[in-house]
Amino acid sequence: MRLRRVIESGIRPAALIFAIFLLAGAAGCNDNNNNENLPRFEDADCSEVVPYAEKGLPTPEDIAISRCGFLFVPEKHSESTGRSIRLAVIIVPSVNQPPLPEPVVFLAGGPGGSALIEVDSLAAAGVNQYRDLILMSQRGTVFAAPELMCPELDEYYIESLNFPVDSQENRDAHDAASEACFVRLSGNGIDISAYNTVENAADFADLRKALGIAEWNVFGVSYGTYLAQTLMYQHPEGIRTVTLDSVEPLDDAIMASLMAPNAREGLDNFFAACEAQPSCAASYPDLAGTFTRLVNELEADPVTTSVEVSPGNPVNVVLDGGAIVNGIIDNTFNTHSFPNVPLWIDQLDNGQPENIARLRAVPAFTPPNVLAYGMTFGMICSGYMAEDSEESVLTLGRLAFPDYPDSVLEPSLHFTFALDDCEIWDIPKTPKALRTATGSNIRTLVVSGTFDAVTPPSTGVKGAIPLTNSIVLAFAGVGHAVIQSNTCAQEVFASFLDDPEAPDTSCVAVLEPAPFNVGE
Repeated sequence: MRLRRVIESGIRPAALIFAIFLLAGAAGCNDNNNNENLPRFEDADCSEVVPYAEKGLPTPEDIAISRCGFLFVPEKHSESTGRSIRLAVIIVPSVNQPPLPEPVVFLAGGPGGSALIEVDSLAAAGVNQYRDLILMSQRGTVFAAPELMCPELDEYYIESLNFPVDSQENRDAHDAASEACFVRLSGNGIDISAYNTVENAADFADLRKALGIAEWNVFGVSYGTYLAQTLMYQHPEGIRTVTLDSVEPLDDAIMASLMAPNAREGLDNFFAACEAQPSCAASYPDLAGTFTRLVNELEADPVTTSVEVSPGNPVNVVLDGGAIVNGIIDNTFNTHSFPNVPLWIDQLDNGQPENIARLRAVPAFTPPNVLAYGMTFGMICSGYMAEDSEESVLTLGRLAFPDYPDSVLEPSLHFTFALDDCEIWDIPKTPKALRTATGSNIRTLVVSGTFDAVTPPSTGVKGAIPLTNSIVLAFAGVGHAVIQSNTCAQEVFASFLDDPEAPDTSCVAVLEPAPFNVGE
């Protein structure tokens, strides 16, 4: 699975430093096996709640944190007795004081990412300009207890650089690492079935009540939009507005299968933008055709090259067709790099594969123990991959990319081998009624990036269908995590929070993709 390689949270991998493994509270909190006094919030020293340095993570720079604490909730909300779990909470104060009364609560992506490592990017985007910003570690993620990390998979993703993506050797190594983590976590007494979106949403509903907040604004990115939709449908009380950024529609239960059509939309938009810029079109005629040819050539005859992921740290990378397709798809998380992609494809075509290889290599070396795979599999296998199959993956893949070899499409684009994970972890499906959009009139802002090859604009349109009081916008030339990547989106978001009924969206109409780099 490529979730390790690109954390769906808006954070660029280069912005993180290496983390160390700490499976804190692996067996949960227990709380005397009595959930009668739950949920509850306890204030605590920030050095205890978010020990960034202890985990090898960068401490947020120049960001004041006004309050820290732990939310204690049942591992399963439906059980009156049983284990409890602990979730870390921080509150970042509004830049302008006093703050407006309705804070913003941020729901991170992944699934398996932690909001608490996104403080800098959220503050840089102005999310806390006029309102306090509330961040909570979703159940199972870093700073929560337990943390459902898989160092076995972190190690595998580095090892996988040596294999063609679709090779049996790669699949076997992945499955062995995934199974090893499952055996270890389940052996610690953790009920992985409790780490699903329904329980996750209930945690946030409990948080609002525990903090005594009458109304708040919900802001979700990527998987966080799937979580936000669950929250607004099942716990609508106290929600003033919802912002869905890079949308995963709640009704989609075949996300692995839908990756091919989603990728096709984002890539088509990207290649069309090159054709629309005279200098790009002249320098790289038929860029889409060139890329398709390279996919086929490299799938038939992979190449191996060496790149430095950091100074003095060279690593060998095998580039087959699947590697370059997924590398380009994964690059959708780095809007700032889009201007260079046509040049990198041209370099690959002319025997210089290093930059494309780096797209595959660098994410594999992002900090270990940041993405909580146990929570990842709990969420995706119970919910938005609940009805996927190898047949549906290949069928929709062929429809989207008829000129790609089956071997590129079969493992699922982006979510490589995710169906294997779901078989290994054997997560029960969430009842369909609890993962079905039932409709809402909560004022909602829906934003997408036209270059997003994971959640392109059509997913925003689809997700907004049951939202009868929504605004749907697509931002030209932007990838995943729009608001954390684009100043126009930040202006629209701020205006929406200020006046949900009439936000200023004028900058969207004049937004254009950044000029592409055509080299010398």
